[in-house]
Amino acid sequence: MGLIHHPVVDKNGQAVSAAVTALDLHDIARAGKTFGISGFYVITPLTDQQDLVQRILEHWDTGAGAKYNPDRRAALSLIRLEPSLKKTIADVTQKYGQAPLTVVTSARMSTKNLSYTELREFCAGDKPVLLLFGTAWGLAPEIIEQADHRLSPIQGDSEYNHLAVRSAASIILDRILSPCRI
Repeated sequence: MGLIHHPVVDKNGQAVSAAVTALDLHDIARAGKTFGISGFYVITPLTDQQDLVQRILEHWDTGAGAKYNPDRRAALSLIRLEPSLKKTIADVTQKYGQAPLTVVTSARMSTKNLSYTELREFCAGDKPVLLLFGTAWGLAPEIIEQADHRLSPIQGDSEYNHLAVRSAASIILDRILSPCRI
């Protein structure tokens, strides 16, 4: 999985960089560990945000947090920090010997969305899958356009559709990786 902080869009659709939040790191890493993902990439070109991620990881890896909550340490060990999507794809490619299938998420409907069943089948295959989430108001159009697939949005029973990224990540992981299908 990857959580992209740049380029993303603001509420007016303008490309921006979004700040890293500790809640996103903790909650998405914990969900990822629960569902057995192999890595969670935090993607930001901003050095101050990279420094923040490093400080958080050090606290839970070698600092007081490592002794206080070893389970959190195990979850946060999934995090890999990269400055760009290009570097993330290169790292996944090097790790698995082939480029990943890239799948972006969005709360916005599209005419050509990948279903959760189709993504579940891709995840069961031999090719690595890189599932990408956006911060702020979502991924910038250039990220969406270069992806191999766009996942169908999570739909509730109302017009409102603006979940926190950590909530969306948990729901999507459950839909595609949970062994229990009711």
